[in-house]
Amino acid sequence: MRMRPLTLAAASGAALLATGVLPASATGAPTTPASAQEGTVSAADLLAKVTSCQQISNGTYRTDAETPATIPVCGKNGAVFWKADMDIDCDGRRTANCNEDTDPWYQDDTAFHQSDGRPLAADELPYVVVPSSSGIWDYASAGIRGGGVVAVVHADQVEYAVVGDTGPTEIIGEASYATARALGIDPDPATGGTDSGVTYILFTNSQVSPIENHAAAITLGDRLAQQFLRSN
Repeated sequence: MRMRPLTLAAASGAALLATGVLPASATGAPTTPASAQEGTVSAADLLAKVTSCQQISNGTYRTDAETPATIPVCGKNGAVFWKADMDIDCDGRRTANCNEDTDPWYQDDTAFHQSDGRPLAADELPYVVVPSSSGIWDYASAGIRGGGVVAVVHADQVEYAVVGDTGPTEIIGEASYATARALGIDPDPATGGTDSGVTYILFTNSQVSPIENHAAAITLGDRLAQQFLRSN
């Protein structure tokens, strides 16, 4: 039976208050992350739950075109995860930080769009790139969709993001300019990123609406992270 997407709107008021984070405003305006430790769940607690991998992908991914395929997608109760590098995605709306001059691989669109129909803004919204569906893994069949909540863990920091774009079918480990910046990773799309040490925990059957509301991603992400700790 296919589960209905868990949205912020569907969450009860009591559950939202239990997170200790105020619900997002109705405007859905994107906000710049104020801190890389978002919510109440620590990086250490999340990482303790993903020390072993029950592989759900049919194969493994490369972190870059020239590296060997060694990264599996792993399954847990309520989430899928992988451990990889972070390449910088600067696609979407043109801004001072993300455009043809700053990013050699720039594209003016993202796979998922914000509520007004425009592409996402990579330097404003923390989002994660998932590999396009292939024989290796089909993200949609695993309950992952645009706007799904992701806990991105780097060192002792947790940043909540959304699934915002899709990438090559054989490469994994990419997030938006805003995600990298919040985690203290160099966000330059041409020279930035980090070669390792990033864990991506994607909560299945979750969805933030509107997708561009980062405050809503924090609220829902914190609640799902607490649930993830309890169920694994």
